[in-house]
Amino acid sequence: MHRRDLLKALAAAPLLAHAGSLLAAPATDAKLLFVFLRGGYDANNLLVPVGSDFYYAARPNIAIAKPGAENGALALNADWALHPALRDTIYLMFNGGEAAFIPFAGTTDLTRSHFETQDTIELGQEINARRDFRSGFLNRLAQTLNANHAIAFTDQLPLIFQGGVQVPNMALRSLGKSGIDAHQSQIIAAMYHGTPLQQQVAAGFVVRDDVTRELTGEMQAANRNAISTRGFELEAQRIARLMKDKYNIGFVDVGGWDTHVGQGGANGYLAGRFDELGRGLAAFSQEMGSEWRQTVVVVVSEFGRTFRENGNRGTDHGHGSVFWVLGGGIKGKQVAGEQLAITQANLFQNRDMPVLNEYRAVLGGLLRRTFGLSSAQLEHVFAGVKPADLGLV
Repeated sequence: MHRRDLLKALAAAPLLAHAGSLLAAPATDAKLLFVFLRGGYDANNLLVPVGSDFYYAARPNIAIAKPGAENGALALNADWALHPALRDTIYLMFNGGEAAFIPFAGTTDLTRSHFETQDTIELGQEINARRDFRSGFLNRLAQTLNANHAIAFTDQLPLIFQGGVQVPNMALRSLGKSGIDAHQSQIIAAMYHGTPLQQQVAAGFVVRDDVTRELTGEMQAANRNAISTRGFELEAQRIARLMKDKYNIGFVDVGGWDTHVGQGGANGYLAGRFDELGRGLAAFSQEMGSEWRQTVVVVVSEFGRTFRENGNRGTDHGHGSVFWVLGGGIKGKQVAGEQLAITQANLFQNRDMPVLNEYRAVLGGLLRRTFGLSSAQLEHVFAGVKPADLGLV
């Protein structure tokens, strides 16, 4: 193998570049899965403000009908209802006390740029401070827990996991497509023998082989039953199989939420995305088994979307969003956090849902309760934050 080919193979190898040496076991058995909906999903058609006449006036073509109507929203309380695509999944979890929602949530970043705001959330740093792109907040959480039991289920290591702890990454939908075979692995390991990177390279191959060995049989069975590995439901089951035995902190992102055109209402494009996501999250909870009791899933997006529909029966980049919190041990069946009436006068810049529940405060409160973090430990994860305890954990 030529050096150029080796470099190409290294670039294609999942996990290798970021796998590190073993550290002490986590200080807690709690587990966290962070799900990032990239594209800024329309939270206003997820958590429907059924008590707001302004909602129905602002969305004449894409609004979700009130509970009781055909394809109507699913009532959560007097003010809020859920998109009907989640009837058989998240709605059941909510009524079982295993799901909650936080409206008016997000960052104070006002750029409405996908990339800028995604970076803001993943870094978790003070908005007006100088950014350190080598320090994502989940990496700082792993540092705080003195744990290497963290993994990103992604093609590349996301910004949220950049930092001092070496975190592996692997996109489970790509299993079986490794760019390095066994012989090439031996050559690469020999190249780094006796160098400072020897341990990291070896550990990277161990993690890659362990994940592949554990899930290859399941992949073959899925192919036989014509289940696509591209579906989030199957990938979520794989994530659960790894997290319940090996990892305490996980990250996965799901794209396709930038709905400028033809968004749909109770049916259509966005409804299909909600259905897929809901089935995936429900499958994750079921696959976790008894570990679900000590697992917390947080679902966020970089921002919400414009409250009014646009001329293409879609929505544009917005501001405030809705966070989801799921788990077998949470205090669910709540729409939590600071809220206000949905009227035109209360819109942010006359276009968006305002942010009343700042994301670092919300996540800080959740992480503090989930992992039992001290004030000093939380300060390391989210410097300068005053955590908001919403009573969900």
